[in-house]
Amino acid sequence: MSDFALLPAGLGEVTSSIPMFVYPDDGEVDPVALEAATFFVPVYMGPAANLALMGRMPQLRVCQLLTAGFDNALAHLPVGVTLCNASGVHDASTAELTLGLIIANLRGLDDAARDMQQGIWRHRRLPALADKLVLVIGAGGVAQAIRRRLEPFEVKVIMIGRTARDGVRGMAELDALLPTVDVVVLVVPLDATTTGMVDAHFLAKMKDGALLVNVARGKVVQTDALLAELTSGRLRASLDVTDPEPLPQDHPLWSAPGLLISPHVGGNSSAFLPRARRLVSQQLERLATGQELVNRVA
Repeated sequence: MSDFALLPAGLGEVTSSIPMFVYPDDGEVDPVALEAATFFVPVYMGPAANLALMGRMPQLRVCQLLTAGFDNALAHLPVGVTLCNASGVHDASTAELTLGLIIANLRGLDDAARDMQQGIWRHRRLPALADKLVLVIGAGGVAQAIRRRLEPFEVKVIMIGRTARDGVRGMAELDALLPTVDVVVLVVPLDATTTGMVDAHFLAKMKDGALLVNVARGKVVQTDALLAELTSGRLRASLDVTDPEPLPQDHPLWSAPGLLISPHVGGNSSAFLPRARRLVSQQLERLATGQELVNRVA
């Protein structure tokens, strides 16, 4: 069986010895291409219907995602098909946004942008990032990229992972650390152990005035519990992801005090496509030469 790659339009510049079919992001996929595809790259942040195409690919061997998260693909993955994520592709972009969400919230840049529309000059003293203690929950590539970018801002960074190791604390220390830190950044994958982990108990442990930043998945945070803390004014938050998502226009999160929301754009910057193309090209080369694929998650 010869390999045949089925790619979204955004990866049209990928080069490989494996024959490729590039399909439009919103168009109909050629049934012949579906029948022949052995390597499939779904549309980045595409609908479930795009992932469901795997059920129409009888020759499929590999699904290569363009996201670091893979929980939404598992329900559509045929038995025996290898699933790879895009670990490393979004590290720089997500880390940049994380820094932006922290600084914008602490320094009131969102309020200043709204004041501009009213022609209001509001001079005030606000918290700096400097001298803060930041807890990063997660220890993968994105978390490490966030730590590297935080440290020049004269902060102390503590990282927590599933297990303790050099430079990383274990989850057993979480409850003791939460009351001591000024900023908590969530960078964990969504699974059975992290779904709803940021609940009323977690939030109650955070110190008054602390900032919660979620660049992981919306379901890591229990929305009602966070709303209660924001409404009381005790905590602040910056969210790139929400539950539900997309956030309905009438959802109370939009008007919650102390909250800054970005629409799940952590990885979607100009740095994304060049890194995505490199990863897919490398994976196709590995497949063509019989090498082990990287970023295998299932």
